[in-house]
Amino acid sequence: MALFTEVDAQLKTLRALLGDAVEPADLAATMSGLDDTHIVEAITAATALIHGIERIRVVGAGITAARSTRTAGQSGLAQSRGHRNTISLVQEITGATKAEAARQVRVGEALLEQHALPSEDVDPASAAVSAAPEPWHAVLGAALLGGRLTPAQHDAIRRGLGEPPVSLDPDAPDGEQAMHDLWAMAAEQLAAAAAHDSPELLGSTARAIRDQLDPEGANRPFLERHAQRSFRLWTDPEGGKHGRIDFDDEGYLWAATIIDTALRPRRGGPRFIDPDEKDRAQALVDDPRTNDQLAYDLIMDVLLAGSVADAETVFGTRQAGVRLVRIVDDGNQHAPVAHSEDRLRVFPAAVADQRLCDSGSVTVTIDAGGNPLDVGREHRLFTSKQRVALAVRDGGCRWTGCDRPASYCEAHHIDPYSEGGRTDIDRGILLCRFHHMQLHQGRWAITRDGTGDFVLHDRSGVEHVLAPRTALAYAWPGSILRRNASLRPPERPAVIARR
Repeated sequence: MALFTEVDAQLKTLRALLGDAVEPADLAATMSGLDDTHIVEAITAATALIHGIERIRVVGAGITAARSTRTAGQSGLAQSRGHRNTISLVQEITGATKAEAARQVRVGEALLEQHALPSEDVDPASAAVSAAPEPWHAVLGAALLGGRLTPAQHDAIRRGLGEPPVSLDPDAPDGEQAMHDLWAMAAEQLAAAAAHDSPELLGSTARAIRDQLDPEGANRPFLERHAQRSFRLWTDPEGGKHGRIDFDDEGYLWAATIIDTALRPRRGGPRFIDPDEKDRAQALVDDPRTNDQLAYDLIMDVLLAGSVADAETVFGTRQAGVRLVRIVDDGNQHAPVAHSEDRLRVFPAAVADQRLCDSGSVTVTIDAGGNPLDVGREHRLFTSKQRVALAVRDGGCRWTGCDRPASYCEAHHIDPYSEGGRTDIDRGILLCRFHHMQLHQGRWAITRDGTGDFVLHDRSGVEHVLAPRTALAYAWPGSILRRNASLRPPERPAVIARR
């Protein structure tokens, strides 16, 4: 659909809802008279209209940047209008924050990179021959211009994936192209996920995929953050006491897990079946302290009590802990990276090896698609080992667009136990408390044919495939190859280096 045809269609919808003669001062009163369906329709049309027009703005920002380079000097577009750089000019024109203006420029520059135009003094025929190859992120630009990505989603994916590494192996002449193809494949996968994922979730998923595709490159920033770890206390002139922590990756995940475990009932975590645990959870919900105050008191309890802390009093039956997942294939070959069960953060293999020596491991046998293979109906509830297997497979709540980690989830029987359903892993799925309650109380249902896709059936009868988390699709390569035979990743070069 042509750009302005699309814009006109959204304007037509808004005119039908609000009337041609609506005055800005009357907008709130007019929209207050709409029913729920029409309110959602108005928001949807306005959002589509904004996204359509925003494409013009980001392309314009990219062109402005191309005409405002340092080599242009004071004759550059931004400089000639009294601005130091393009971001400053865009910020003045749009009224956006500096961060938002910078994002518009980044996205615009990326779009121009895939649509590079020859200079006026270059012969078009020779320019076509020497034109640079299509960048790996071209699929993101096409999705944005086609209305399938917002600039925020585009920026989150591209910055999360970073740039592919360069092959330095002389025996792998196609190594750089292989990396280009892998990054392009990841961009296509993430662009598809943007239909239901927020920019924040897309960014974290992109970073996890990048670290799995380039474990050597992931190790460098991991070590840099470890070297920069620090803890500082100081007193200000008024006597206020302050502290600052710069975490390394492992320390941050551990601290976040401690706080999440203790405060989960306040943050919509699982409901508790055990009466004592339920009472403790309700007491925490009713506690008058803020979450930040509770987190402070918790950390102080941990620091003060140390190794003699009463873990059951602090955490209840769900003691905090960080579990790392590392894939081992049939040939006993270990993956070069591991990922955390919660939040899917990627860690170098050495961290997993160290954790294995310290705390041991739990073996979960899976197929190529990440489906655990052990089954059973020995209990009404899923056992702790089955919960580990579900967390390894699902990575968190499977509801479309939900970012809740595995520790915040409950195991749902897709076949009601009361009707003979089995407590088998392949008939269970992780859902956060909110979506689990919505499923049971909102006339929704989840079905599955064998070990195929989980399918959500909404109240109107429409079916939605609950796709696995994109980052996990790269942990279980078989799931990507099964769904996208045309995107089979090429072999990795033997030696890679960062640009």
